[in-house]
Amino acid sequence: MTLPSLFTRFCTAGRPALQVLLLATLATPPALQAAELKLRLLETTDLHMNLLNYDYYQDKLTDGYGLAKSITLIKAARAEATNSLLFDNGDLLQGSPLGDWVARIKPLAAGAVHPAYKVLNAIGVDAANIGNHEFNYGLPFLRQAIAGAAFPYVCANVHVDDGDGNPANDAHAFTPYVILQRTFTDEAGAKHPLKIGVIGFVPPQILMWDKQHLEGKLTVRDIQETARRLVPQMRAQGADVVVAIPHSGFERGETPRFAENSVARLSEVAGIDAILFGHSHGEFPGAFFAKYPKVDLARGTINGVPAVMPGRWGDHLGVIDLVLDNTGGRWKITGSRAELRPITDRATRQPLVAADPMVATLIADEHAATLAYVRGQVTTTRSAITSYFAQVADDPSVQIVSQAQLAYAKRALQGTEFEGLPLLSAAAPFKAGGRQGWNYYTDIPAGTLSIRHVADLYIYPNTIKAVRVSGATVREWLEMSAGQFNRIDPAGPAEQALIDERFRTYNFDTLDGVRYQIDVTQPARYDTNGKLVAPGARRIVNLTHQGKAIDDAASFIVVTNNYRAAGGGGFPGLDGKNIVMDAPDENREALVQYMRATEVLDPAADDNWRILPVPGVKLRFQSGAAAVAHLARYPLIRLVKDNGDGSAQFELLP
Repeated sequence: MTLPSLFTRFCTAGRPALQVLLLATLATPPALQAAELKLRLLETTDLHMNLLNYDYYQDKLTDGYGLAKSITLIKAARAEATNSLLFDNGDLLQGSPLGDWVARIKPLAAGAVHPAYKVLNAIGVDAANIGNHEFNYGLPFLRQAIAGAAFPYVCANVHVDDGDGNPANDAHAFTPYVILQRTFTDEAGAKHPLKIGVIGFVPPQILMWDKQHLEGKLTVRDIQETARRLVPQMRAQGADVVVAIPHSGFERGETPRFAENSVARLSEVAGIDAILFGHSHGEFPGAFFAKYPKVDLARGTINGVPAVMPGRWGDHLGVIDLVLDNTGGRWKITGSRAELRPITDRATRQPLVAADPMVATLIADEHAATLAYVRGQVTTTRSAITSYFAQVADDPSVQIVSQAQLAYAKRALQGTEFEGLPLLSAAAPFKAGGRQGWNYYTDIPAGTLSIRHVADLYIYPNTIKAVRVSGATVREWLEMSAGQFNRIDPAGPAEQALIDERFRTYNFDTLDGVRYQIDVTQPARYDTNGKLVAPGARRIVNLTHQGKAIDDAASFIVVTNNYRAAGGGGFPGLDGKNIVMDAPDENREALVQYMRATEVLDPAADDNWRILPVPGVKLRFQSGAAAVAHLARYPLIRLVKDNGDGSAQFELLP
């Protein structure tokens, strides 16, 4: 018997109670009937304008990264799931010569669509977050670029500085969150309208890292506190599921307010159902996080919240599968699983997917123009320039940057009150393998030097700055840098690892213009964030200037970049207040000027610093296996073994 005929029979039989019951049953909306629904969340992050699987520095295709490769994974992941959403987590617009071409060399024309959005629009991104590197080219360029996105952008903790001195009343600089309205299909085939809340965050440190672009224009609030305020609003506005997209990493241990990497704190905020994070280029779930508190690697959760961080440059796709149930009248997460899908098998170093040809077609003109630009000749070099050993020995790849900065600063400071002060230069190795991969090194062969090689030596669009500091600050600057090394126990094992892999290589500044040695038997004076943790420790010894022990009260000018001068890296004594040369030119432009002024370069380090040997202990470290070809130039380094995975173990000789 059909429901209508049954209803007619009960009505004519005069049974009021059953009539009411049946009417209620027939009137129940489909969305309130018990249903199970599966939703897949997909994430890309930290693409850094690696849209193609192309290495502009080596001028060749690569299987190691590229959005073109991860798009193949995206399409496969979508085909497996009935319901899915795709998000990008920022640091999209900067990071490769293609990004520089669009932002600086031939700036994006008014009304034109940025090549990144030609691709992201085509693959159907649902929403995106803003990363810290999006601010590197300034706010006008950022706003012009994201105007070409066919999807919403979110960023909740950045506000407009209205100049009244009260950050509490500053308006949001970007849309803080969106609530996407989608219709999804449950396991029985029924359709359901769902509201997906999406909220984004950026590290508060953008005000320091891009001070020149943002000072007086923006204010930034703490990530967790912003989430505690806004997530309840999202729920009140009907969000069935809340997805947080913080451009922020996950650090072990307690993280304070305004922490750069705040995912641990964010996972404690009630009402967040999933976290898609990034920024630190790590891989979660992954073995690196195995001993972190409140982590379940098998399920991919942090404090019980499903979370994923898919590396960098499109080398992984992040996938979170959610199971939703509305038995109680509203949708609840009843199950979840997070995983990473790689584009390359690291064990075999073989590609797992082919590149999607769509990308090459969409950005063919921009790619061709970038190639023409990076192939432009600057000068020639008599010998190779590599960074394989830049973390353990004075190195030409860092030395040449320092020389270029010194030459620039000498010209800029002529005729000023600072001309007569001792001039030093700070530079660090930017490409030094580790978690970025064993191919991530500068490796420039002898011969022609082109623009792509300049970008390989200096990968960031930093601008050149100089600070006035005391001799005491010079010493502390080097102590902070020396935190790159593990403490070596003279009475410990006969073989010990020299490099602390947690230390960011771009914070390993070496200073040219002084001479010094590093005693790694001492504890690190500062932690990786610049906090003084061992006041009695001194790793920097025999620090001299022009053959004499450095005077702590003396004044020095140190040429560096805007990131470091403004306080980036947490270096003691650097907070942006002692800048005396605020140049508009990029450090890379200083490199180009220096190279073009020299017909033939003969890069060599001046050995102004070294690590002191530890009697009875072999100091071991890892580098790319390709470093073996350059060992002849480093008599104090020997090969221990090739690890067979693209890396090799080396030993620093006494």
